[in-house]
Amino acid sequence: MNPSDITLPDDLRPADGRFGSGPSKVRPEALVALVAAAPTYLGTSHRQSAVRSVVGRLRAGMAELFALPEGYEVVFGNGGAAYFWDAAVFSLIERRSQHLSFGNFSESFAAMVANAPHLASPDIISSAAGTHPEPKPWPDIDTYALTHNETSTGVAMEVVRPVLVDEGLVLVDATSAAGGMRVDPNQFDCYYFSPQKGFGSDGGLWIALCSPAALDRVDRIVATGRWIPESLSLATAIENARLDQTYNTPGLATLFLMADQTDWILGNGGLEWAASRCETSTSILYGWAEKSDFATPFVADHADRSPVVATIDFDEAIDATKISKALRANGILDTEPYRRLGRNQLRVAVYPSVDPDDVTILTGAIDHVVGALA
Repeated sequence: MNPSDITLPDDLRPADGRFGSGPSKVRPEALVALVAAAPTYLGTSHRQSAVRSVVGRLRAGMAELFALPEGYEVVFGNGGAAYFWDAAVFSLIERRSQHLSFGNFSESFAAMVANAPHLASPDIISSAAGTHPEPKPWPDIDTYALTHNETSTGVAMEVVRPVLVDEGLVLVDATSAAGGMRVDPNQFDCYYFSPQKGFGSDGGLWIALCSPAALDRVDRIVATGRWIPESLSLATAIENARLDQTYNTPGLATLFLMADQTDWILGNGGLEWAASRCETSTSILYGWAEKSDFATPFVADHADRSPVVATIDFDEAIDATKISKALRANGILDTEPYRRLGRNQLRVAVYPSVDPDDVTILTGAIDHVVGALA
């Protein structure tokens, strides 16, 4: 049977069928607010008050949402979280870093650092897909690179400092974790992410929550005379953030949508509310898979299962590609697995914008599709 010919009954169609791991669902209410603000906001200078007020609102919202301790600063730059890796190579890693590699994104940052001619070869600790390794402190490591949630595999790890505060910076890739997972800011020096996942916005921006130690490291590296491209200079990004702006022109819609999402999360109870909402959604998915005759959670250890991106394996007799095609034909989007993982699975993101009731309906839709394909 052609998967695209399968028609779901109305009661198995979620109110909103967007389950992508990024870009993710944008709340309709946020778009309405953006349209209302557009006449005096979109198409205006990012150096003027209309835009700088949104950046200031967003910086204050980030500080409140993550309960940042005194001295921590919220910094912005264009280019997304992958672009931030380049900035970290120049502005945060002093000599040698350690990387936990357990998926495509954590692996990519490690590879980037390994190619940097001005840095020593990084210490890379890897583990099989579906698991995560643990950091191992070494005297010659000045930067520890962790990943809060590996988007490609649906593996999450708790953010815990592997060393004392003065023994190395802790950088945390939080691209798919931020806004949907709990974190203690005392456990990191730089928690960086993009807005197109948990913050229901578009991409093209990176956000970094920086501790005093991280800010000091940036200044210290600048003082050494290291050549740093201006667009990759965290010192320049910090200077501009303190003025509620970015070094070069940002996506104004991106900033606005992220600020609206931050206000929405804070208005509903903050990070605890958002994390609990995401956990409810993934519990529905994992619980359904564990009871299923043909599906199972990819991540075996319950403690390592992501609360924001669920990866579900399917019996080899069932082609998960056909399931995702049938779902897409019925308006249920972006459930395909990460392309490089190469598994017979679905990957479902349930960031705070996703209604848990829609997740319940999704599981029924998958059951229906599997039955139709059989």
